[in-house]
Amino acid sequence: MKNKTSSLALLVTVTSISMLSVAADKIVSDEVISTQRSALKVNTNGKGFGPQSPRDIDLSTGKNKVLFEMAPAVEDMNLCNIHFHQNAEHKGGEFTEYAGNGDGHGYHSGYKYTGKLTKDELTSTSEEVCPSSHGSLKPGATIEVHYVHSTAQVAPGPTLGACLSESIANPQLRVETQVYVLVNDQGAFDFGRLTAHHKSLGKNQALHIPTNTGNAVQYIGSTTGPGYNEKGSPFQVSWSVRPKVAKVNISTVGKWCQGNIFNEDHAHGVRNLVQNPDLLSNM
Repeated sequence: MKNKTSSLALLVTVTSISMLSVAADKIVSDEVISTQRSALKVNTNGKGFGPQSPRDIDLSTGKNKVLFEMAPAVEDMNLCNIHFHQNAEHKGGEFTEYAGNGDGHGYHSGYKYTGKLTKDELTSTSEEVCPSSHGSLKPGATIEVHYVHSTAQVAPGPTLGACLSESIANPQLRVETQVYVLVNDQGAFDFGRLTAHHKSLGKNQALHIPTNTGNAVQYIGSTTGPGYNEKGSPFQVSWSVRPKVAKVNISTVGKWCQGNIFNEDHAHGVRNLVQNPDLLSNM
């Protein structure tokens, strides 16, 4: 289904440099980020783009006039994909420390967990975790996990192409979002359990998204990913972003990257935080 995958390449596509084995990525200046923000403004101005993501979930105001109905609750949708980003794409709650500008292409940027970790939790691992050309994850790293749901009759699978079907090419989408910090602790959450899913009552469901990480901030926005740093995303997404961070055993994240139904083996980059009020919904 090449066309299906190509269509979804546009859809909803973590850790500071000190928490990531950095490859040869060059850190860009503030001017580069400012130029990207200016390009986003120019390329969306007056063109009817709806509200964009990610955003600061602690700020509720926005001026975007495009409205669409919030997607149904996850119980009435199908889980179609799970993936995660290096550092939190969203800002707010317990993840407000800026990781830096990064390489200008989504890596080594985003927001970090602001809580304290123990020396034991930060003990190095004996093996690389989810390595890629941009580095590997280390204890203390922050990740933002996206549990993507669709109103289409679909099953969980690789890429966001799994969220579409031959019958419905424009389903409603919802992303349940949880930010985690990676720790070297066998007593922390098991990522395999956190990503477990099963078809119950006719719907594919994620079974163990944490329920003790605060009331999720609900808003309407778009797909994310660094490919939209300078252009608007045309896709409409309902977001649920939990404000508190949960600790996950880093070794279980590494094991998940070695083999899962979603073919995910590394962290994705982040889109610049959307700050232009004309591109944000009013929550």
